[in-house]
Amino acid sequence: MKAVVQRVASAEVQASGETVAAIGHGLLALVGIQASDTPQECAWLAKKLLNLRIFDDEEGKLNRSVMDVDGELLLVSNFTVCGDARRGRRPEFTDAAGYQEGKALFETLVAEARQAHSRTQAGAYGSHMRVSLVNDGPVTLVLASP
Repeated sequence: MKAVVQRVASAEVQASGETVAAIGHGLLALVGIQASDTPQECAWLAKKLLNLRIFDDEEGKLNRSVMDVDGELLLVSNFTVCGDARRGRRPEFTDAAGYQEGKALFETLVAEARQAHSRTQAGAYGSHMRVSLVNDGPVTLVLASP
């Protein structure tokens, strides 16, 4: 499981012209689910995202998590995060999970995160989405499950 994580002042996801999720201060995670992923990776990623200390403390140091600052979490499925563009000019997506497997694991990830932090929202799995965000910092990290 891979994720591109951005600390945001706000973020919004639209699908079919409708807003399906919107958050204020918090984290936006573009999540790529790989064919080899299991529910254990979902639990790992949810815990990592909610406890990642990338928010400023009183001294301006990155020492607080999204839960510490009562921020929001927005999870957006994005199979292209699993893309491999090392060769040629067209990325390969052979490592990405299939639709059904990916959807089940994404739903598990969302459930894990919501169980620990009710201020969790999600995009529309498998849909063409428009994601808008205001990056805060900017602070952007790439995570990959062990």
